[in-house]
Amino acid sequence: MPASERDPSHPAIEAATLSERAATLVEHDILAGLLAPGSRLGIVDLVQRYEIGATPLREGLSRLMSRGLIVGTGQRGFRVADVSREDLLDITLMRTAVEVEAIRLAITHGDDAWEAGIVSALHQMRRHIERTGNEFSEGADDFDRLHKGFHTALLAGCGSKRLLAAHSDLYDQAYRYRRVMMRSFDNGKKFVRAHQLLADRIILRDIAGAQAMLAAHLRSTMDIVYPSGSES
Repeated sequence: MPASERDPSHPAIEAATLSERAATLVEHDILAGLLAPGSRLGIVDLVQRYEIGATPLREGLSRLMSRGLIVGTGQRGFRVADVSREDLLDITLMRTAVEVEAIRLAITHGDDAWEAGIVSALHQMRRHIERTGNEFSEGADDFDRLHKGFHTALLAGCGSKRLLAAHSDLYDQAYRYRRVMMRSFDNGKKFVRAHQLLADRIILRDIAGAQAMLAAHLRSTMDIVYPSGSES
């Protein structure tokens, strides 16, 4: 066994932990809107902001580049990825391709435990919204976790770790747009109903119907954030 696997204090593991922490902190601030779209990510500023060394910070930023949350600007510079109609359209196209296939596989291969996971995830999200009234929103940690958990539960029976990882990354990339979309829900019952209908269709094992409903569900963010004819 390599020394780095035997000893948790090994420098390689410590460096990896710091870079993961850096990526997590920067990602949180991007998704929360604390680091604005298009803003420059200066290493010196980030070192002071997060109290993490320059090397693990650069490694953490590189991780976020692969997830589409930041972009390189040459000479190892970075900035927060912009938001635009074209970007959301690209995310939506990719999410649809990934999730439509994943839901086909999940319906084909998912067992009773998979169905129970969907029901449980929907129940937890509904109960949270009932407790918070109409104050639920993207940006609240509990709601974010439950909302993503529901969408992950739908696909969990697909049997593909890579499809689920792609879903997770693309879900997070759409987060900044979804915060705008959520303003269209003026009451929790409307939000829960939309997800209940999706869950019901999937549990009925109607592959074509579930795929069509899921694609429309994903497209709704695009339709709300950038209505036809609107500018980016």
